[in-house]
Amino acid sequence: MTEGTEVLVVDDEARLADLFEAWLQGEWSVETAYDGEEALEKVADSVEVVLLDRRMPGLSGDEVLEQIHDQGFDSRVVMVTAVDPDFDIIEMGFDDYLVKPVSKDELVEVVEDVAGRSDYESDIQEYYAHVSKKVLLESEKTDRELADNEEYQDLYDTVEELAQRVDETVSDMSSHDDFVGAFRDLQSDQQQ
Repeated sequence: MTEGTEVLVVDDEARLADLFEAWLQGEWSVETAYDGEEALEKVADSVEVVLLDRRMPGLSGDEVLEQIHDQGFDSRVVMVTAVDPDFDIIEMGFDDYLVKPVSKDELVEVVEDVAGRSDYESDIQEYYAHVSKKVLLESEKTDRELADNEEYQDLYDTVEELAQRVDETVSDMSSHDDFVGAFRDLQSDQQQ
């Protein structure tokens, strides 16, 4: 598995952050932070995955996400939040998005998925992040809202462009059966 992966759980609801930590311990080395400032103190190059709440007092999760990228950390970031996604997610640099409440299985699966992505080339990571946003918006917005939104249309075009580049990379990665299967699932989601 991904033993030794460091995960930072950031949530101002201490009981929830502690629960997430308990769910992930054993498979990963996990730390918690109960606000944005503490998160920025604890994030380091060794942190592979950050589970980040969006709505927190002081520094919001959105601001923490921006700081993580501005400071040059290469951590994968999963927003785990009660905030329903809207078009503002298009410009955000997260790798996946879970809407609370989440189950232990969902949380473990998303950490495994995003930690595994660290092994793949940046085009594939970028593709997955964009497809995730596209699918999320398509599940929340009407066809008309999507058709009328220029940012969504740009996202759609970016996904198409990245799909072509990723196709070339995937053909070079045929020994990674799990990834190829996941990629096919993403392609079928994209075509729906």
